[in-house]
Amino acid sequence: MLSNLYIENIAVIEKTNIDFTHGFNVLTGETGAGKSIVIDSINAVLGSRTTKQIIRNGSNSAFVSATFTDVSKYVEKKARTLGFEVEDGMVILQREMSLSGKNNCRINSRPATVSALKELSQYLINIHGQSDNAELMSPSLHLHYIDALSQTQPLLLKYREKYNEYVVAKEAFENVSDDEEARLAQIDLLRYQIDELESADITVGESDALNQEKTVLLNSDKIIKSLLKSKSILDGDDDIDGVISMTDDASSALSVSARYQESLSDISDRLANALYELKDISSLIEDSISDIEADPYRLEQIEERLDLLYRLSRKYGATEEEMLEYLESSKTKLKELEDYDTNREKLKERFIQLELQARDIAQKLSDIRHQKAQEFASQVQKEMAFLEMPNVRLVVDFKECELSKSGIDKVEFLISVNLGEDPKPVTKIASGGELSRMMLAIKTVLSRHDIVDTMIFDEIDTGISGSAAQKVGMKLKEVSRERQVMCVTHQAQIAALADSHFLINKEFTNDKTYTQVKKLDTDGRVHELARIIDGVNITHTALEHAKNLLADA
Repeated sequence: MLSNLYIENIAVIEKTNIDFTHGFNVLTGETGAGKSIVIDSINAVLGSRTTKQIIRNGSNSAFVSATFTDVSKYVEKKARTLGFEVEDGMVILQREMSLSGKNNCRINSRPATVSALKELSQYLINIHGQSDNAELMSPSLHLHYIDALSQTQPLLLKYREKYNEYVVAKEAFENVSDDEEARLAQIDLLRYQIDELESADITVGESDALNQEKTVLLNSDKIIKSLLKSKSILDGDDDIDGVISMTDDASSALSVSARYQESLSDISDRLANALYELKDISSLIEDSISDIEADPYRLEQIEERLDLLYRLSRKYGATEEEMLEYLESSKTKLKELEDYDTNREKLKERFIQLELQARDIAQKLSDIRHQKAQEFASQVQKEMAFLEMPNVRLVVDFKECELSKSGIDKVEFLISVNLGEDPKPVTKIASGGELSRMMLAIKTVLSRHDIVDTMIFDEIDTGISGSAAQKVGMKLKEVSRERQVMCVTHQAQIAALADSHFLINKEFTNDKTYTQVKKLDTDGRVHELARIIDGVNITHTALEHAKNLLADA
């Protein structure tokens, strides 16, 4: 359950700390006091999308922390899957939001992502608000409730995997052209492109090597001049000894010394090696001069080859790798087009096979849904009858449709609220109050199969009053016997049934708005119930009525 909620710098709430209890928790307060801000704060720490506008004016960041205790084995397992450990059945979710847009999230003091908060929170809390009523006005969402009761999620996931395979296979088949003339033209084009690329005999790294060789040839005069100078210094000429000759003399002299002084042997060997290295370098310089002078037409050949590679790169890819990839891809496409009839038949076979497999799973899904739909309608009708709609009749209307991501079923809820009337679509029959009660009835039925320990109802009593409101409160109280229930309400009959009652109050100090949340004692509850009943000017009659409501609860 949600044991503690700490909020800091969210909208008009500067700081508040709320300790919730087991059972039925109610939050009340005047319109605009900040009840929705508490729900927004809970949504934020559960990983919902937020904006910078949620941060209190004058603050650089906002912070929310939610502590859950006695969490279920499902929560512990999910937390471990996400990489977080749970000790003593406690989970603490934290989220800090800054004006810069950055989020600092933690799960049990360890860094986490917003998506991790959202994923784990699905096992911790269900929040039901007025927006949920809109789902009842959208028939495309009705199937979701049947699936929730049927617990078909594993089978539905298996179906969607097969359905996605079927869609891909069908598209592949449909994309195969039936235009024989276009196919033959494509074959001719591919053959020409393949021949052009294969004739070029492209190798990876060829352009870089050719450009490097081109640079050498363009600067051959400078290179040869420098090489000749180097060789002349090494070899000498008729007038002056070169480095090699002088090194040879030095090596001979040193070798004589080494005969008489052993410690000079190492130095003598090193100088002898240096002499061999210098002679080798001179030989390599001579070879380099010969290589540069060997082929006067080489530069022209390089220019022609680079021009060819450039023209091919404009058509087939910027690099040699891309051109070679294009060649292999073209060969594959050509083979597919040449084997057109065989390939088309194989594609057709595959998508038909996958369609049959998907339909088989979809039919199993449909069978389960039809079985559970009757149970769903019966249980929801019973709950709605308790909520002051005794003559309601609910029908789950099935229509078979083409394969879709949900299967072969199109579902819509039809209701009749009066005796003798035929069931009609919810969108045409139900009022706001009836929608609220229908949604509560559905949530009550589904909660019996839900693994979540905390349910929050945000003003689900909209459009309800009198005995209907009393019944809604009793139903919420009943649900709270099995799990923690929180409810934001404007109805005294509902608030009176709470195990814990919290007042959300707005105050003005130094031209600033501050919202506080405090748990009410018995006297506080009497006063708050009287305010809900009578408004600002509380009468003695309202106070007595409030006391009676608490006594009856």
